[in-house]
Amino acid sequence: MKKPFYQLEQPQEIIRQFTPNWFTMTMGTGVVALILPELAPNHSGLWLLAQSLWQLNTLLFIVFTLLYLLRWLIYPTEAKQIFSHPSMGLFLGAIPMGLATVLNGFLKFGFPIYGEVAIQIAHWLWYIDISLAVAIGIGVPFCMFSRQEHHLHQMTAVWLLPIVACEVAATSGGLLLHYLPANGQSLAILLGSYTLWGMSVLPAFAILTILMLRLALHQLPGKELAITGWLALGPIGTGALALLVLGNEAQPLLAQFGLIDFGTALKQLGLFSSLVLLGFGFWWFAIAVLITLSHLKNRLPFNLGWWALTFPLGVFTLAIFNLAQQMQLELIRNIGLGFASILIVLWSMVMLKTLVGIYNGGLFFSPCLKSFLEKTTPACNTLVQDKATND
Repeated sequence: MKKPFYQLEQPQEIIRQFTPNWFTMTMGTGVVALILPELAPNHSGLWLLAQSLWQLNTLLFIVFTLLYLLRWLIYPTEAKQIFSHPSMGLFLGAIPMGLATVLNGFLKFGFPIYGEVAIQIAHWLWYIDISLAVAIGIGVPFCMFSRQEHHLHQMTAVWLLPIVACEVAATSGGLLLHYLPANGQSLAILLGSYTLWGMSVLPAFAILTILMLRLALHQLPGKELAITGWLALGPIGTGALALLVLGNEAQPLLAQFGLIDFGTALKQLGLFSSLVLLGFGFWWFAIAVLITLSHLKNRLPFNLGWWALTFPLGVFTLAIFNLAQQMQLELIRNIGLGFASILIVLWSMVMLKTLVGIYNGGLFFSPCLKSFLEKTTPACNTLVQDKATND
């Protein structure tokens, strides 16, 4: 039986076993904080709750960043094994996406409190975010092509994680433009954000196509991976949200440069494309629910992958709210309220299970470290097997 994490004989094992999939916790918590004010925009209590949740999420991101940096500093040989592991390396994409929820919170919650300083912080964080997103969005797939071993029957929607980070950064760029003056730098951010969207959405849809082929040829994934199907909502929802946000900001910005018609076309494109993408998202939502329900007859083991229930559904819900706001349609907003209610229930469940897992110490486990020890130290195999048995 595992000891609670605070009673571990070697507390540094938390650092040694820390992996980037913990950042999915900040992704899910951050998106819930951003959605809460949408439920009742004029409700001060709900706003304060969302603001507190964003501050908690920011603290979590800082703690996770420090733990992961310490792992690279103290255990560099073991840490770099992530680039060879076929699944854990994909979770590197969760780092820039978690950071995006923090910088978006600075725009939404920080500006009313800190004023222009919050905008400056968000501005600098955005440049860090796009640097990470581009590096991971290119570097991780290259490692998949050159260093990792993958098979079609083992493929899951986790492949999307390093790819989607760029379109999440594109959405943040659109949100940032709302607070910046209409100058050359803002124009560069706008055009750069559309480029980031293309770097992400098109490869993501290629992955979704392969994923549909894998499901048709090899049936549903195992119960340990049942929740991964929800990740497909991520690129669909974020793709729609980015086009809505960027199109809304493009119209007034491009007018300052004599490109009124182009700006109007981008706004209309955002509205039309988001409707199409959201329709695709409704289909994937239904498929994800059916996959999950098909496994419920068996006990689904909890792991950090359950956070896939939150962020993808969250960005999909934000896209619905944004579309409702731009089209001024209460019907679409009511649909968004329904999805937001589902999200809050799922987030509460996953957060509770995560806290229990942290207390028990069972979530601190690095698969890439296990593989490394099995390959390099045969004597460690018995210890690894004992650890897996205790888990």
